[in-house]
Amino acid sequence: MGSRSPWTCLLWDVDGTIVDASDGILRRLTITLEHFGKTAPTRAELVHWIGPPMFESFQVAGGMSPDGAAEAVSFYRTLGKADGYATGAKLFPGVGELITEVAAAGIPQATASSKPEIQVDALMDHFDLSPCFTAIVGATSDERTLAAKADIVAEALRRLEAARVDTSRPVLIGDRHHDVEGGAASDVPVIFVRWGFSWPHEAAGAQAAVATVEELRDLLLIRDADG
Repeated sequence: MGSRSPWTCLLWDVDGTIVDASDGILRRLTITLEHFGKTAPTRAELVHWIGPPMFESFQVAGGMSPDGAAEAVSFYRTLGKADGYATGAKLFPGVGELITEVAAAGIPQATASSKPEIQVDALMDHFDLSPCFTAIVGATSDERTLAAKADIVAEALRRLEAARVDTSRPVLIGDRHHDVEGGAASDVPVIFVRWGFSWPHEAAGAQAAVATVEELRDLLLIRDADG
């Protein structure tokens, strides 16, 4: 059955939208925060950590100074590199299949993640999704030069345009208010997914909110009547 889309291109957040990396994140946060004499978060408190750039989270949720946060990020990333960026990560059920289906329909896609791009690359390779994306975009390794979601969305659009993709009707799929705000900065509507790490009110401002992959598919793909 043939499919098309009301969108000319799709941008995907990664953590909490495509990938559940919470097990590894919690383990590395626990080691890092205890190393710096801070209290480790509970699993319920991961909502404060997953989504924003880690440099920001170590300040807001971890109570660190900018210099302390920079040191903590460096320590945390060293742990991640030693672990292997995909260790303990898993796809949210059905999302990988949907990304593959969208690619098969010829709709260009890009990631737009606050996660360092080197990690996004590793994750997409690990899950065999890299061929589905025209551009894989994430934060710079220092998570400061390019880190704000608005800037990452703009960079994803820039790279798609450089690849001659029609970006006249983009949409961002994400799970945090950072995604909604980052999309708004570039006039990109957001479809909010509720299976990530968020509170219900974070969907405010999104064009739509979905609870299942099937609901998301219905917003991304239109099945041709003659298919």
